[in-house]
Amino acid sequence: MSASERRPPRSRLAPSARGQVRAEDGSPLPVSSAWRPGQPVGNRRFVDVGDIDLEAGGTLPGVRLAYETWGTLNEARDNAVLVLHALTGDSHVLGDAGDGHLSAGWWSEMVGPGRPIDTNRYYVVAPNVLGGCQGSTGPASPAADGVPYGSRFPALTVRDQVAAEIRLTDALGVEQWALVIGASMGGHRVLEWAVGVPDRVRAFAAVATAAQTTGDQIAWLHSQIGAIVADPKFAGGDYYDAPDGEGPHVGLSLARQIAHTTYRSARELDTRFGRIPQRAENPLDGSGRFAVQSYLDHHGAKLARRFDAGSYVTLTQSMITHDLGRDRGGVAAALAGVTARGLVIAVDSDRLFLPAHSSLIARGLRDADLHVMHSDHGHDGFLIEFDTLGPIVAAFLGEVAPAVRHHP
Repeated sequence: MSASERRPPRSRLAPSARGQVRAEDGSPLPVSSAWRPGQPVGNRRFVDVGDIDLEAGGTLPGVRLAYETWGTLNEARDNAVLVLHALTGDSHVLGDAGDGHLSAGWWSEMVGPGRPIDTNRYYVVAPNVLGGCQGSTGPASPAADGVPYGSRFPALTVRDQVAAEIRLTDALGVEQWALVIGASMGGHRVLEWAVGVPDRVRAFAAVATAAQTTGDQIAWLHSQIGAIVADPKFAGGDYYDAPDGEGPHVGLSLARQIAHTTYRSARELDTRFGRIPQRAENPLDGSGRFAVQSYLDHHGAKLARRFDAGSYVTLTQSMITHDLGRDRGGVAAALAGVTARGLVIAVDSDRLFLPAHSSLIARGLRDADLHVMHSDHGHDGFLIEFDTLGPIVAAFLGEVAPAVRHHP
C-alpha cells in the first residue's frame, strides 16, 4: 500500500483544515463582509465629512464616516471621550451582535454604564476608521460611478484617518476631547491626535502601540498583505461583483493567521496547545493538524466571515507607513510638542508592540504615566485583562476629566 493510499482523504477534515472558508452553516460566504448601503444600519450613525486631501497626494472625495455614541454630551461639552479601534475592530464598541452588526461589541468590558469608561458620566464616540469596512468610506464603498472603489481606492496614512475624525469631531460640536483612547492601530491614531491637534485633546491613553512602525512590524504586516494579494480571487482588489463564495477569503484567513500569531505570546501557545493533535486528526502523515493549527484556522475563518480583504490591505498599509515624526523633525521632536496629559500602557508579553516602544513614548512626553500590564496572552492582553486595564484607565480618567453628566 502506498503512502497516499494510507493517508485519510482530506474530504474527511473540516473545511478550514482543507484551506476553505465557509459560513458556520456550511453555506458560501458573501464575497465581502463589508457593510453596504441598504443593509441594516444597526446602531450606526453617519456623517458626511467632505473631501479629504491625502498626505500622499490627491483627494478622496465625498468621505463618509460611520460612528456610534453612548451617553450624553453635557452642557459644558467637556465630557467627551473618543475611542479608536484597532485593525479589525469597528464602531461597535458596545452592544450585541444582530442586524447590522456581525459581532458583539469588542470593548464592552471597558465601555458602558458603570464600566471604566462610564457612559453614565461620559459621552463616548467610536468611529469606524476611514478605509474600514463597517460603514465608513473604504475600498468596498461605491465611488462616484456607483461601482465599489476596489483597486481604485487610494493609499491612506494615519494622518488622513485622523483628518476625517477631526471633521467628525467638528460635526458633533466637540471642541476638545476629555480623553482619546485606543490600542494597537487605534493607538497610532491616538498619538497622531495628540501631536497633530494638541488643542483638541485634553488627555490621551495609548495602549500597546508605538510612535513609529519598526522594521520587524513592517515585516509581519507585509506578509499579511502578501497573503491576501496572492489569493487569485482578490483580483487586484476588484472582486466585489464576484458571486458568493468567490471572494478572497482564503487570503484574508491566512493574513489573520499570521497576525494572530503575533497577537498572542509564545508562552501561551506552548502552554495552551503545545504539540497536542487536533482531536482525531493525525499530523504525522500530513492529513491532520496539531491543535494550534486548528486554532489559527478557526481565527482566520472567523475574521473572513466579518471583515473585508480590501480594507485589511488598506489599513495594514496605513500601519506600515505610521511615523509620528515624519516631517516633524523625528519622533522625539513630535512627542515634545504634546501638551495633553498622557497615559501609556504596555503589555509585558507583547511581541508585536514591545514594552520598549511604550517606554519610548512615555519618555518623550512632558506629562505621562507609564504602566506595564502583566498578561500571558501577549498583545491581545488589551482585549482580555480587564481586571488590570480597567482600573488603570478609570483612575486616569477620573483625574483628567472628573465630569458628571448633567441631570435636568
